[in-house]
Order: sequence, then structure tokens, then C-alpha cells
Amino acid sequence: MILVTGATGRVGGQVVRQLVEAGVPEVRALARDAGRARLPVEVVEGDLAVPGSLDAALEGVEKVFLVWPTLQADHAAPETVKRLAGRHVVYFSAATAGAADPINASHGEIERLVRESGADWTFLRITGLAANDLKWAEGIERDGVVREPFAGWARSHIHEADVAAAGVRVLTGEGHEGATYVLTGPQALTAPERVAAVSAVIGREVRFQEASLEEVRLQYEAVFGPELAAGLVGRMAGGVPEPEPVTGTVEELTGRPARTYRQWAADHWR
Repeated sequence: MILVTGATGRVGGQVVRQLVEAGVPEVRALARDAGRARLPVEVVEGDLAVPGSLDAALEGVEKVFLVWPTLQADHAAPETVKRLAGRHVVYFSAATAGAADPINASHGEIERLVRESGADWTFLRITGLAANDLKWAEGIERDGVVREPFAGWARSHIHEADVAAAGVRVLTGEGHEGATYVLTGPQALTAPERVAAVSAVIGREVRFQEASLEEVRLQYEAVFGPELAAGLVGRMAGGVPEPEPVTGTVEELTGRPARTYRQWAADHWR
């Protein structure tokens, strides 16, 4: 039995669908509201932030695809991860896990807890999800403009379907225990280059404007609150980050090249 957490989200949902397509007979999804989850597998209600709610979901489970609700459930992490002992945990993590900002620090802490839990483990670390660029939709609709910091920062965003495909290979294969895989897209593209790809797909001119860190801080405050926003923006204060790496790990694990950013855009922007 394989349990998928975050099963109603982009990555977890793809894992569920691809496991079903692969003919895996025993797949279970964890959802905070089982009645609202529309998934082609058994759905069990539970919340990673409430460790005592997980007993039914974990019954008979040998492998777990773990999408952690970063920051929201960190208070419960020690007790929740302890319940995964004796299973193979495939954790959806970040390439910069353990860095000082709040999100990467959280990923680093979850990795540490999983290692120390007694579970077998595999970490799938990504540089960034292409789907994060969907936040551009409001600006594109309003005035055809995307505002981002660091116009020169090249990022190797990955399609969520490729993350899931790698996860499925790990969950259904052998010999991945104790491995850490860095998953990326096939190119490192700057924000203006990614904007151009979206523009070409939707057939509409979209312009890029470089945002100041103050603008970014205000945007983050609206989503995360002042304290977390300050931590995230503080990590950007050193200037344009180094280009993100590009790896061939998706192809090594799945046998097919990672999808391009243009392919991702075509799948999501209509």
C-alpha cells in the first residue's frame, strides 16, 4: 500500500494519477476533507498537522509520498514523522533544503526528522516548480505585465508531472533508499525568457518589469505575514542569485527527458 499526502495538490495529485495509470493496485490518498477530494483511489481523512488523525490512513501502508504543508504543520512535525517509522518515505523537498530562510529551513528540518525516524527514505529535491509562475496570471490579465525581482536570475523550473514521474519510479522501484535526487527542468531560464514563453503560448504580448525588493516584500506580506516575508526577502538581499543547476536526473529515473518550460506553459496557459 502506497499513501500519497498532498493528494489534492499539483504534485501529489499527479503522483496519484500516475500510480493509477501505472496499474499500481493499492494506492491511498490522504485529504483533510475526504468528502471534497475527487480522486480515483481510496481517500482517507487526516491532517499532517494533527498526528493523531493519521492512524487510519497509515494502516497497512509500506510507502509514503510525503508532501509536507511547509510552515503550516511544522509544530507537529516531530510527532507526525515519528509515525512514519518502518516505512519508505519519499519526501518532496527543495534543492536548498536547510538554508536559512524559513521555507528551506523547514525542508531541512523535515529531512532531518525523516532520517532520524527509523524510516527508509528518499529525498526528491527540486529547484523550483514551474507552476509557481501561475501567480503571474493576475498581472497578465490586468495589464499584460509580469513583475519579478532579479531579471537575470536563471532558474531551472520543473513541470510537476516530471516530479511525480520520478516519485512514481522511486515508489515502485528498488534501490532508492538513502538516495537524494535533485530534479530540474532541462533549461535554466530567466524570468523574461519564461515570460516570453508564456506570451508565445497565449498569443498575447506580455511584458516583463523588474520588481524592487520592497515590492516583493509587500507581496509576500499579503500572503505570508510580515515576519515570514522579512525572512524570505532577507535572503534576496545579496543580489542576483547564482544560476540554478540543470540535472539529467528526471531522464535517469524515468527514461525520458524532462519537459521544457514551453511544454509546461502549453499545459497550463490557454
